[in-house]
Amino acid sequence: MTKILVTGADGFIGSHLTEELVRRGHDVKAFVYYNSFNSWGWLDSSTKEIKEQLDVFTGDIRDPHGVKEAMKGCSTVLHLASLIAIPYSYHSPDTYVDTNVKGTLNVLQAAKELNVSKVVHTSTSEVYGTAQYVPIDENHPLQGQSPYSATKIAADQMALAYYRSFDIPIAIIRPFNTYGPRQSARAVIPTVITQLALGKRIIKLGSVSPTRDFNFVKDTVNGFISTLEHDASIGEVINIGSNFEVSIGETAELIAEIMGIEVQIETDSIRLRPEKSEVERLWASNEKAKRLLEWAPQYGGKEGFKKGLKETIDWFTNTQNLSQYKADAYNI
Repeated sequence: MTKILVTGADGFIGSHLTEELVRRGHDVKAFVYYNSFNSWGWLDSSTKEIKEQLDVFTGDIRDPHGVKEAMKGCSTVLHLASLIAIPYSYHSPDTYVDTNVKGTLNVLQAAKELNVSKVVHTSTSEVYGTAQYVPIDENHPLQGQSPYSATKIAADQMALAYYRSFDIPIAIIRPFNTYGPRQSARAVIPTVITQLALGKRIIKLGSVSPTRDFNFVKDTVNGFISTLEHDASIGEVINIGSNFEVSIGETAELIAEIMGIEVQIETDSIRLRPEKSEVERLWASNEKAKRLLEWAPQYGGKEGFKKGLKETIDWFTNTQNLSQYKADAYNI
């Protein structure tokens, strides 16, 4: 491989992925969202050694000209740039179409015109909606239960269409609920940790009965790299999940247990999804990833989950890291 373009490199997963690629000796171009603060997002917190090796491109995934310019000189693309907050998609769905669907189209078209050797497109477990059977494999029906998930379904199908129509080497990675250091406070695990870290003992959550298959960010990053490196992934959709199901309520209790705190949970109506939009159950089958990518979670099962939570708690409870979050406010 020569240069790798990572879109969404400034985000939660993208920054961890970018750093790991650099640590492994790859030449990386980091596509970050242009802003007047000259911020590289989470890459601003990377070590000096990593930042010195990065080729940073500031732009907007919605701009086809900038996307093509960024991709010049790159042999492969890891496409992570996306709007992902489900509550925000309820009142600003247009931005999700522009970013997730049109943005993906821009990446695919540029890859076609520049003869890129491989594109790894990022999907999400939300495209499955509430599980019709478990564990969820890649043949499970797709259900758009939020504007966000609908746009991700559309983006996935566009990627597959470009693979089938133009024979572009495209792989689709479908991570289940990734968590870890740097995650947005809109997600449940940072929400619980930051509230407890600030001294709250009655914490506000939405519905606690839904289950999730949480995937520690290091496992997700390894899934991306394995997808990039294995030719068997081309033309395939591949789940990356821990194959472990846990409820939101139990997750909050595990966090409190690790932090040595007794906690009470209070339902906050503003955090509840519309009834038909809530995804009640997610549990990943990761057999295809094991078979095609030789990938397996290092943080799987309950003990692996607790290990990942401990690492996440250690990061969030660092005063410098915690100060970057507005834990007193609901973050959509």
